[in-house]
Amino acid sequence: MPAAPAAPAVKRDRTHYLYIAVIAAVALGIAVGLIWPDTGVELKPLGTGFVNLIKMMISPIIFCTIVLGIGSVRKAAKVGAVGGIALGYFLVMSLVALGIGLVVGNILHPGDGLHLTNALKASGHSQVDSEALGPVDFVLSIIPTTFVSAFTEGQVLQTLLIALLAGFALQAMGSVGQPVLRGVEHIQRLVFRILGMIMWAAPVGAFGAIAAVVGSAGLDALKSLAVLMLGFYVTCVLFVFVVLGALLRIVAGLNILTLFKYLAREFLLILSTSSSESALPRLIAKMEHLGVSKAVVGITVPTGYSFNLDGTMIYMTMASLYIADALGTPMSVGEQIPLLLFLLLASKGAAGVSGAGLATLAGGLQSHKPALVDGVGLIVGIDRFMSEARALTNFAGNSVATVLIGTWTKDIDKARMQQVLAGELPFDETTLLDEGASGTPELPEQREELAKA
Repeated sequence: MPAAPAAPAVKRDRTHYLYIAVIAAVALGIAVGLIWPDTGVELKPLGTGFVNLIKMMISPIIFCTIVLGIGSVRKAAKVGAVGGIALGYFLVMSLVALGIGLVVGNILHPGDGLHLTNALKASGHSQVDSEALGPVDFVLSIIPTTFVSAFTEGQVLQTLLIALLAGFALQAMGSVGQPVLRGVEHIQRLVFRILGMIMWAAPVGAFGAIAAVVGSAGLDALKSLAVLMLGFYVTCVLFVFVVLGALLRIVAGLNILTLFKYLAREFLLILSTSSSESALPRLIAKMEHLGVSKAVVGITVPTGYSFNLDGTMIYMTMASLYIADALGTPMSVGEQIPLLLFLLLASKGAAGVSGAGLATLAGGLQSHKPALVDGVGLIVGIDRFMSEARALTNFAGNSVATVLIGTWTKDIDKARMQQVLAGELPFDETTLLDEGASGTPELPEQREELAKA
């Protein structure tokens, strides 16, 4: 009797151990920060270095993703429709986030009874960022000095502009541009392979970042601000699971917990580094693997990282109300709304500025209501802890937005999405790309358009 054929060997996912190491590094970093706070603060460069390594890869990844997405679609109007829907959705969700923060902040009044010292006043004024731009300067700053400087200066919106121009140019070239598209696709594979190598430094980066945060703030500094932190966390949870969860269920028929389980490693990475940018390249790769078209992913994700900052909106709302109460000058609803609408615009002008949450808040208050800048010093000590919730909420908002916009534009392969979320088509962690095809499988209409080319 012939022996039964041997079962094919299952390829072991070594990155499973990588993320176990990240969890262990976070726990160790908290311990070091509590026991040896001075040492913890000195470890900050480890976290900064890791985040900088990730940021180094963002511009080439965005460029390749957008060029391939637009270049593979023959109708320019389709790309414009995706962009228009995305910007409209981002504006609406920013207003919803502001509204929720406004309601919760007026219910809690977390700043009542606090006292402001001269040292804290000075600390608040030091956070006013001279780099925050006005609306006109912001628009002009999107235009890079040279074609190449868009990549060297690390400005996401400048890279976005160059990538859009290159994508539309290749689209207009038709079949003549196909060799260039194939070249860009090979570069994308190289870039993602490099990113996969960088990810092995994640435990070291997470250890340094967490140790520095805990060592600099400590637990005593958090006690008087616990109400604000708790209220902010609860508001973010309500926004994500009630508002975004309901939208995702109604529009795409998808449980938000299922999507977040698929993105669990990205959430862990953000939690350990306090930076949503650290997960941007992985979000692009995973959304394409999920079945969302290249065009939708290439436009929605990079644009969302500048314009769809739901966590930042909630943070600025609650922080403004907290500061006003703490200074003994609570604002009426009539005063709150104009200030928050101003901060909504200011947050777009400061997109890409380092530490944008606190810097934008201070800069916005300085421009619109200078008396409140004194109180920014009250939240400097816990801003890093709140930045984690900001980053997680921003990331959740952009992941949900990508699925929603893909559904609205009918640019998502729902059958593939179900297979991926069920674990039948696992994501290749070693390359951050789907090795089974040339990049992400195109939708049927995309294959037809490519065939016509």
